[in-house]
Amino acid sequence: MPMYIDPHIHLVSRTTDDYEAMHKAGIVATIEPAFWLGQPRTEVGSFKDYFSTLVGWERFRASQFGIVHYCTMGLNSKEANNIPLAEQVMELLPLYVGKEGVVAIGEIGYDDQTEAEDRFYRVQLELAKEVDLPVLIHTPHRDKKRGTTRSMDVAEEHGMDPGWIIVDHNNEETVKEVLDRGYWAGFTIYPHTKMGSERMVEIVKQYGPERIIVNSAADWGISDPLAVPKTADLMRKMGIPEEHVQMVTYKNALAAFSISGQMHEDDWLKAPPIDQTKKMSGNSVLRGGQVPRVEGPSDRVEN
Repeated sequence: MPMYIDPHIHLVSRTTDDYEAMHKAGIVATIEPAFWLGQPRTEVGSFKDYFSTLVGWERFRASQFGIVHYCTMGLNSKEANNIPLAEQVMELLPLYVGKEGVVAIGEIGYDDQTEAEDRFYRVQLELAKEVDLPVLIHTPHRDKKRGTTRSMDVAEEHGMDPGWIIVDHNNEETVKEVLDRGYWAGFTIYPHTKMGSERMVEIVKQYGPERIIVNSAADWGISDPLAVPKTADLMRKMGIPEEHVQMVTYKNALAAFSISGQMHEDDWLKAPPIDQTKKMSGNSVLRGGQVPRVEGPSDRVEN
């Protein structure tokens, strides 16, 4: 079975059934960008708990279903507009960006393209330089073309290398400039918005597979955690060469995020077998009476 990476998916909002389906479909690794949770947070402690979940429980939970979980850390553009809170989050971020499994600063950038968003985007670009991590950029849903161009212009003002930046949520009006300027171009397959699988096929046909990355951004909304393997299957049916399919659904994501030094193919190729008898801080993915899945000989380890 082909292997896939979903390099943008908000797994804290997904169920264990989703994890099982993803594993069965061939998804071996995921990247979960820090983002908002559907409503604005009001205290810095809620960010602290959320960041801790991304590098802690969610990483463990994914491993219990045969998937290697990574994440990105950042203050999202939407919540950057609460300036007093954003300033506190920026004091918190350096404590998390060096944690195991953190592969980028992100997702950061613009939402309404306000002065506050611009301020904290720039601060986080400088943080990425300080800690030697790539950047995942969230391009705005409104006025996307201008916001995408502005995101790249500002990154270059700060001396960022385009090869270290993944510009996400692209569409037909942004892809050419992003690729021409040397950035990685992420595409989100999200029902009824952003990008559909059929459109994605046409983009790969037109531009080829170089520096193009497919993701699902599946979250608490109507979204599909199997969008990456489903899009790959459609590409095959529409005549896209297998090598190109593997590039946009696996190899390019690995290349883009492995420069962090935190993501390696051996993480899943040589991963220990699933052992659901394991616990994290005394907690299990199982409930009373459920039979643990144990794929091979392993010792019980209490984390």
